[in-house]
Amino acid sequence: MVAKIFIDGEAGTTGLQIRERLADRRDLEVISIAPEKRKDQDERKRLLNAADIAILCLPDEAAKESVRLIDNGTTRIIDASTAFRVDPNWAYGFAEMDKDQADKIANARFVANPGCWPQGLIAGLRPLIAAGIIPADHPVIYHGISGYTGGGRQMIEEYVAEGVDASQFMPYGLTFQHKHVPEMTFYTGLKREPLFEPVVGNFAQGMTTALPLQLGTLAKVPTGAEIHAAIADHFAGIKDSFVKVAAYDPAVAKTPALDPQIHNGTNTLTLHVFANDARAQAAVVAVYDNLGKGASGAAVQNLNLMLGVAAAESLAA
Repeated sequence: MVAKIFIDGEAGTTGLQIRERLADRRDLEVISIAPEKRKDQDERKRLLNAADIAILCLPDEAAKESVRLIDNGTTRIIDASTAFRVDPNWAYGFAEMDKDQADKIANARFVANPGCWPQGLIAGLRPLIAAGIIPADHPVIYHGISGYTGGGRQMIEEYVAEGVDASQFMPYGLTFQHKHVPEMTFYTGLKREPLFEPVVGNFAQGMTTALPLQLGTLAKVPTGAEIHAAIADHFAGIKDSFVKVAAYDPAVAKTPALDPQIHNGTNTLTLHVFANDARAQAAVVAVYDNLGKGASGAAVQNLNLMLGVAAAESLAA
């Protein structure tokens, strides 16, 4: 049976990337809305209710409206907005988060696609809190740099228009009230919100995130090897994982593997652990494509799980 997929918001960056990844699939049919009817609520409602799975690539309020338009009990939903990411009625679409998360996604009717920024923090910190290495009330700082496509159409147009004159390194979210903070706090298991300081760079896509850890105040100070082992053990137990853990080498002071664009076009997220045990300091660094594992790649991975096909279908590792 060919599954019908409707991408509500297919003209946006994430929607276009999803459609591109699904272009050669023969096990599904992507149904589209005519360009002149994109704002026609009746037509959107018809297509949403005709779909086996609807993928919402919309702003939060528009995504909520689309969910309300579905009046059958069968259409399943993958929502790429932040509207439902901490809603207990929605499965969180980070398949590698826990050993049973992929099964939760596969069996869910409602799946909230994760944000790009949260995945690096969740991947690096959740295993450490679960293993008791980092306490849940530890003060956490998280930062990184992402390509400008993460900012949506307006930011893309601004950067393309400015070209070489665009800022190479622009911190933002300096009120520390970023929309991803609730998601980060909830799924890492933290009891206090992290201080999140993102940066946009003058490149289209890709991202590198860092979780620096001051360990000297802990009752039991972990070594870099122990931090690495806890993270590696977690992901070693995840079937069909796109999250890779780089080998630990405490002597590494610089590596091209942290280039934010190194995984562009793939669904891979690689975690690196760096540490100085004598100084009781460490950092967990994640590298991935903000449009891949950070958005459309994750959506296709979740779609595959919901359809019961191979998790890697249509995805480059």
